[in-house]
Amino acid sequence: MTAGAGHVAVDAARQLPPPSPEDEGYQQSLKPRHVRMIAMGGAIGVGLFLGSAQRLQNAGPGLVLAYLAAGIAALFVMRALGELVLWKPTSGSFVTYARDFIGPWAGFASGWMYWLNWAMTGVAETTAVGMYVHYWAPDFPQWISAAIALAVLLAVNLVSVRLFGELEFWFAMLKVAALVAFLVVGCFLVATHAKIGDYHAQFSNLTDYGGFFPRGFWMVLLSLQGVIFAYAAIEMVGISAGEAENPRKVMPGAINGVVWRIALFYVGAIFLLVVVLPWTVYRSGESPFVTVFSALGVPGIGSIMNIVVITAALSGTNSGLYSTGRVLRSLSQRGEAPEFVGRMSSHHVPYGGILFTSAVYLAGIALNIWVPHSAFDIATSIASLGVLTTWATLLYAQIRLRRRAMQGEIQRPDYRMPGSPYTNWITLGFLAFVVFLMGFDSNQKWAVIAIPFLVVGLWAGWRFVKNRSAAAAAALRPPAPPR
Repeated sequence: MTAGAGHVAVDAARQLPPPSPEDEGYQQSLKPRHVRMIAMGGAIGVGLFLGSAQRLQNAGPGLVLAYLAAGIAALFVMRALGELVLWKPTSGSFVTYARDFIGPWAGFASGWMYWLNWAMTGVAETTAVGMYVHYWAPDFPQWISAAIALAVLLAVNLVSVRLFGELEFWFAMLKVAALVAFLVVGCFLVATHAKIGDYHAQFSNLTDYGGFFPRGFWMVLLSLQGVIFAYAAIEMVGISAGEAENPRKVMPGAINGVVWRIALFYVGAIFLLVVVLPWTVYRSGESPFVTVFSALGVPGIGSIMNIVVITAALSGTNSGLYSTGRVLRSLSQRGEAPEFVGRMSSHHVPYGGILFTSAVYLAGIALNIWVPHSAFDIATSIASLGVLTTWATLLYAQIRLRRRAMQGEIQRPDYRMPGSPYTNWITLGFLAFVVFLMGFDSNQKWAVIAIPFLVVGLWAGWRFVKNRSAAAAAALRPPAPPR
């Protein structure tokens, strides 16, 4: 080999990302259809199906603007994630990207904040199952429904990733079918000026009941935190990259698909909800979609829609167990989490992390015994902090990726974040503004109270594991290529 050829080979090796230790032991069992539906299922969750009712009560028709603003931020987050995934598909996802582009401490902090997000989200999702069951059995204990749901999904996640992918595929199919049905029926009702109970489906519903901002624009701003939670889990498709067949081919389409789903399923659905019926009709504790279909008076249609929203809650819990199992294993391999959570079964399932998260879900179910009417709000309030941290990590990691590519250190993929770095900084500013607004919302008191404890806890935790993390990183580092 000539000297020039050797120089080219070294440059090429420098530009290619090394394989991630986080991916050892996994099998690429997820088919393209699984990945696409995981992306789709992540974009449709209980935050839309249940949480939107409370937000409509608080903000009125103007809520559609909050969904639009948060949706634009979510689009940029997904594009940043897409570029990072195409650079290096890994089950460690943003934890790995935070380590690679920001620093080891960032991987530790973002990993545990993401775990907190899903720990609290799982509590919210299982709580939602119990609340939905009240549609048929008002006196049935909420915590029992939540416990049954957790037991079933835990069993699924411990068997194999293929079974998880298959279940999530059908969960997502049902959610998409239900939303498409709502959008079609809603458009028909508005086009025909249909009478629904005591009301008519008409555009004047946007302003006839106190105006577009019946409680003021300030309440629309305060709803942003809850709306951000509704978009949570769209980033989970990045974690599936490490177990997907041919991820560099599948991921761009899966991520791009989130763009039109956000516009159609979120903004479009909320807009139709406030046009089909007045915002004053929707009530907390019942999905607004169930409210609409029940008001149509078609026998059994409300029950069918209630089954769908239960499916959405089950899907969220299913996704939480899956994603936290992978993230906790990534942390454990670096000495940043207990050794137990990094254990892998013979079925290539990180069962240690899954069991650890399920134990927290089980403890969270106790909230349904002590404070059944507040469990959902408490969980979503704290979970939103994890969502905001994860999104900020992805945006900043992409900035650093671009910077290193501009310096010639790495090869930037063709799939790129549009408008970077300006769109990154604008979106980061928006996320910071959402955190600022939390201090003015009494419903977010749990999140505000949690912030200083989380900061101190993460600082102390990193100080405790810092040396162990450095030693683990050195042991996992691949040998340098021969000169």
